Amino acid sequence: MKKSLFSLFLILFALFSVAQSNFSKSAIGVGVVVEDLEKSIDFYTNVIGMVKTGEFSVSKEQCTELGLTDSYQLDVTILKLEDSEEASEWKLMSLGTKAKHPKQKFMSDDTGMQYITLMVKHLQPVLDRVEEHRVKVLSGKPSQNGENSFFLLVQDPDGNFIELIGPK
Repeated sequence: MKKSLFSLFLILFALFSVAQSNFSKSAIGVGVVVEDLEKSIDFYTNVIGMVKTGEFSVSKEQCTELGLTDSYQLDVTILKLEDSEEASEWKLMSLGTKAKHPKQKFMSDDTGMQYITLMVKHLQPVLDRVEEHRVKVLSGKPSQNGENSFFLLVQDPDGNFIELIGPK
C-alpha cells in the first residue's frame, strides 16, 4: 500500500512538473520602444541601477518579414537588474525615428502596460540617484508600504511608470 501511494505521488509530481515546464526560461523579456535610446539607457543604468548586458539590431528587411515593423530597423539594448542568465530582460529599442506616445500623468490615462515594479534591497541609494539626476518623484516622498517597506514612484523619459519597493 505504501509503495502504491509513493508511486502515485511520483506520477502526479511528474505530471505536475511537466505541466509547469512549458517555458524554457522562467524570466520575462519586455521590449520597450523609446524615443531617445541613449537618454533611456542613461536613465535605466544611472538612475534605476540596471546593467547593460547586450545589444543587437534587426534589419528593416527582417523586421518587415517577421511582422515587427513596417520597414524600420530595430536597434535593441538589453538591460537587466543583474548580469545573470536567469534575470529578466528589459529591452530598449529605437526605430531610428522619433516614435511618439503621449506621456501619461497617471496610470489611468491609457491602456496597456503602464508600470513595472522593482523590488530593491535598499531604497535610499535609488532615491539618491533619482535626486542627483533630478527625476521627479511622483509619490512625493517614499511612502510607507508595510512595516519595513517603502514605495517610490517615478517615470522614465518616455512616461513609463516605475514602482520601487523596499526598505529604506
